[in-house]
Amino acid sequence: MSELIAQGSNPDHRWRRLIPVGEILLLGRTTPAFRVPWDDRVSREHVRMELSDGQLQVEKILAAANPVFYLGRQSDKFSLQPGEHFVIGKTTFTLTKEQAHVTLDLPSPIRQRTYSPEYLRQVQFRDAEQRIDVLNRLPDVISSAGNEQDLLNRLSNTLLAGITSASTIGIVRCQASSENAVQPIHAGDPTVPETASGIEILHWDRRGAMTGDFQPSEKLIRQAIASEETVLHLWRGSREQKSEFTMDLENDWAFVCPLDSSATPGWGIYVTGLQRATTAGSMPDTDAEDRQGDVKFCQLVGAMLKSLLQVRQLERRQTSLRGFFSPIVLEAFMGRDPDEVLTPQKCHLSVMFCDLRGFSKKSEAMGDELFQLLNRVSRSLDVMTREILSHGGVIGDFHGDSAMGFWGWPLRQTDTARRAIQAALAIEAEFRASQTEPGELQIGIGIATGIAVAGKIGSRDQVKVTAFGPVVNLASRLEGMNRIVNSSLLIDRATMEQVSSDRTELGFQIRGLGRFRPYGMSLVSEVFQVLSEPGQPTSEELDRFVDALKLFQAGNWSAAGKILQQLPRGDSGRQFLLEFMQQTDGRPPSDWNGVVQLKSK
Repeated sequence: MSELIAQGSNPDHRWRRLIPVGEILLLGRTTPAFRVPWDDRVSREHVRMELSDGQLQVEKILAAANPVFYLGRQSDKFSLQPGEHFVIGKTTFTLTKEQAHVTLDLPSPIRQRTYSPEYLRQVQFRDAEQRIDVLNRLPDVISSAGNEQDLLNRLSNTLLAGITSASTIGIVRCQASSENAVQPIHAGDPTVPETASGIEILHWDRRGAMTGDFQPSEKLIRQAIASEETVLHLWRGSREQKSEFTMDLENDWAFVCPLDSSATPGWGIYVTGLQRATTAGSMPDTDAEDRQGDVKFCQLVGAMLKSLLQVRQLERRQTSLRGFFSPIVLEAFMGRDPDEVLTPQKCHLSVMFCDLRGFSKKSEAMGDELFQLLNRVSRSLDVMTREILSHGGVIGDFHGDSAMGFWGWPLRQTDTARRAIQAALAIEAEFRASQTEPGELQIGIGIATGIAVAGKIGSRDQVKVTAFGPVVNLASRLEGMNRIVNSSLLIDRATMEQVSSDRTELGFQIRGLGRFRPYGMSLVSEVFQVLSEPGQPTSEELDRFVDALKLFQAGNWSAAGKILQQLPRGDSGRQFLLEFMQQTDGRPPSDWNGVVQLKSK
């Protein structure tokens, strides 16, 4: 089994890819399988490769701008031997035939330690700032992965960045079999390492230019996954006496964090490294203590990985008509060809974006309680998706801690806006009921109605059901505007006109906030606020706000301000208009046309 390792100038700019035999492969900045997005000196398609007789035949594509260097010289065509490398720009590509296989031929550990999730919650990071910085970047780093192989590669890089004493990271799977599970990257590939006892190494990588076979302990893997707790094995604390016990390079400790879930059955993260040397023959008393922070960090990364893979599992089910469609929508597929139903088409939609506000700040503030925060985010996403589906909508996409849903496809629905509003009100109500203290995560929802294209959209490597068009962009901007106007639910005029008559029945009020040009958009939109929380403005206060808004748009800011000052201080619309007018000392600009220009999302 041959693999190609790419390493850029940044430690995070790295991947390890299995090379199939006898296939013509392309490597470049945008090629699907061997993609190098971090190096601008690599062309979109830079070299053509083929593995034959254990050697990698490499040929530079004529259109590629920058040279390829092999053995220190510029070369357009060459045969790469295992252990050799070539360079393009700032990235080195190394061919390796290192093997990965689990083994029972290891001595019993000199010391063993087991960590329960409850115990790890009490562990304090010694280097909390560095760990939290890596964790805060993790959702964006991992969620942008194009496929499962890329996902596990990025996960390995993150673990190596956060566990500085680790030399090798492996993602293993022990006797996992479920039709609902995320399939292993090399499923069905006879070259994937697997023991007769059924342990697979789904992915592995090591730090820098270290070489040698990877031989994780089968005993350790089975023990951790069976107990559902992280298990640490210490083989030896002295470099001088550990050759007899060497399992992988010169490592003398390893632990496995189990990742068992519906999306990762029997999975675990295997981390191994070298303990700091002490006096010959001694075992440092701090070995297990030094690993506690590493174990906790690995558990947090693993929890995020499980969540992301569960989301990807939902996306996979969405494509195959399972899980992402409500029963009423699934009726559209009865007796019809799924490809026909999923073909992108122009239709009238109501689109909703729902986002958690304050997640980044909360993750910094909670520090050692990130498990609790992750559980809260997962529950929030569950609420969003459940209400979208229960009101006949389709889950269109996930973006970190936000969800997008839409109504009007694949079945034509005449009440799309009403369904969207009902789902939004239900989400708001559940969030209000779950708030236990000030500073909790807040929700922001934007809904827009209009013509868009919906259907199965994507490339050969990644397909999803979603919608796109100006109305989708507007819904996204409305969701973001909640932060600016201090509201929780904003809609456009088309949505307002559809649901205006439903206000009394559904228990909400609507008021206009003015005409806005959202950031990055050329069209002006009239924005309305949906009010459903207890203690909202009275009918009289709403009428006075309407009067103030008319004066504001007409440029009579002095009169508008006098009316606004009479409204309750907690009124979010009052607060936004007063603050906006104060930006220019209470006087409208010379080119004022009644439109609020937004300078950020």
